[in-house]
Amino acid sequence: MKSASSNAKLTSGPVGTALFRMAGFMIFGNFSMVAFNIADTYFISQLGTGPLAAISFTFPVIMFIGSIAMGIGMGLASLLSHAIGEGDDDKIKNLATSGIILAVLVVAALSFLGILTIDPLFTLIGATAEELPLIRDYMIIWYVGMAFVVVPMVGNNAIRATGDTKVPAIIMMIGAAANVALDPLLIFGLGSIPAMGLKGAALATVISRSCTMVAALLILHNREHMLSLRALKPARLWNAWKGILYIGLPAGATHALMPVSMGIVTRIVASFGTAAVAAVGAGTRVEALAMLPFMALGSVMIPFIGQNLGAKLHDRIREALSLSNRFAILWGIGIFGVFYFSAHWIAGLFSDDAAVIPAMVLYLTIAPISYGLFGVASLSNTAFNGLQRPITSTVLNVVRMFVFLIPLTWLGAELYGLTGAIAGMTLSNMLAGLLSGYWVRRTLSDITLKAVAP
Repeated sequence: MKSASSNAKLTSGPVGTALFRMAGFMIFGNFSMVAFNIADTYFISQLGTGPLAAISFTFPVIMFIGSIAMGIGMGLASLLSHAIGEGDDDKIKNLATSGIILAVLVVAALSFLGILTIDPLFTLIGATAEELPLIRDYMIIWYVGMAFVVVPMVGNNAIRATGDTKVPAIIMMIGAAANVALDPLLIFGLGSIPAMGLKGAALATVISRSCTMVAALLILHNREHMLSLRALKPARLWNAWKGILYIGLPAGATHALMPVSMGIVTRIVASFGTAAVAAVGAGTRVEALAMLPFMALGSVMIPFIGQNLGAKLHDRIREALSLSNRFAILWGIGIFGVFYFSAHWIAGLFSDDAAVIPAMVLYLTIAPISYGLFGVASLSNTAFNGLQRPITSTVLNVVRMFVFLIPLTWLGAELYGLTGAIAGMTLSNMLAGLLSGYWVRRTLSDITLKAVAP
């Protein structure tokens, strides 16, 4: 039987090769999740405006729960990769099993609470009496099947902690493919399968995600030998949960705050009219595709840093940070060049409105100036979680959103209109990148000094 500690494959070999090989797989995995969401939105839009509006109301709630799952997964990955670097098999099994149990318990609590609060919560968000039955159709099934959504997110993080991103990416792609196949079948019906509308969309999500949950748990149990109830004792279970939540709660809270800050920014942009909102909204969606490499590289920084931190190989962590930051800057410069010369063409793909196109061109020629340093900020903040400094990561993200982004966007809008608002967003990303990049290097130096101190 393979020992779990033999998974410390990230503590040797070329740093750049390990990082970019792992990130390459994750690009495909992340892209498949984008396709998952696009497919859901497309097929539901065929049902009409009412169902599309109803599903739009569910996004903030689903994003909030996804943030919680992401936080638990990041906390588990950080501690688990550290234990793998230390070579502590017993600790590895305890953490992995404890993390999955924690995810199940959180799901049970949120599902129960969610079902009880559908009407008051979505009424508070702004849903009308006509939209509530549609929302209820979708969310009751989604809440009941929430375990199939949350547990694989946590399980995939555990697999990535070993340094394997290929299998999690494949699992994500299988889930996305299953959802694309099931959506039209269950939403519109076929033969003896009745048309279920929004209920069908929710059921397609639950079934496709159940496939990913089974796959993730089988890999963790049969291949990695990480899941074992024998390793659990109440005191150790509680300690594992505290460690996971120490990192997971700040990480999850940070992700949950992002839609809040973007909502405020959208409100500022809305003062320049519907065309400005449409242009910036479309621009940020194009931007999200350009940021996929940052997301992919960020998802592998935690296991890489965790394993090498556990093995006390701080020079490898320093090299990884340097390589990732250089990549971020070079990628940002490249994307700026692509968007600068193709902004009119890209804008034309999204709209033929004479007011939207110039506003979107404006966004795509100013905002990309900051992409390189935005990547540095994103990767640095992920690195803090790998270094088990979650509070620092959260503080820096809050500074980026509420000290840089919102005030500078507002000030730019007041002084120079839409151009100033976009420039404010751009400047905030650049300041965040400079601050985060400096702070993570300083933190690693402090950790290294403490490790070598007599």
